[in-house]
Amino acid sequence: MTRTVQELDGVTLLGEKKTVYPTDYAPEVLETFINKHQENDYLVTLNCPEFTSLCPKTGQPDFAKIVINYIPNERMVESKSLKLYLFSFRNHGDFHEDCINIIMKDLIKLMDPRYIEVYGIFTPRGGISIYPFANYADENHQELKQQRMVAQMNRVI
Repeated sequence: MTRTVQELDGVTLLGEKKTVYPTDYAPEVLETFINKHQENDYLVTLNCPEFTSLCPKTGQPDFAKIVINYIPNERMVESKSLKLYLFSFRNHGDFHEDCINIIMKDLIKLMDPRYIEVYGIFTPRGGISIYPFANYADENHQELKQQRMVAQMNRVI
């Protein structure tokens, strides 16, 4: 079941020899491709262990592992574009919670997934670790949304 040229239309970053890295927040770099298994509910996990952003007040760097889980609908995020998008936060000043919610909202706008959650495991600064979690579900996955939120609230790290 090889993908056709038409199915890959719009995937422009993958396979390019010269990658241009954005210097600030750039949701426009995100690209999608068609989900060929729309009849199935299945989970896609994306792990970014080297996320960085800046504190909006001090300008000091913040480091995190970002985990994105989603159940695709018609479209899926292309991973190289996601890498460049997440890299675009490197010089972006926002609090941890803002970054996680921005990422989730941008991916919802891009893909309209059935379910998505974004979890940030930020390195401690000033002796405090912050682990923001945000999730969204369509009307058929509301129970999953609530279960996952409760599970995160009960999680001990």
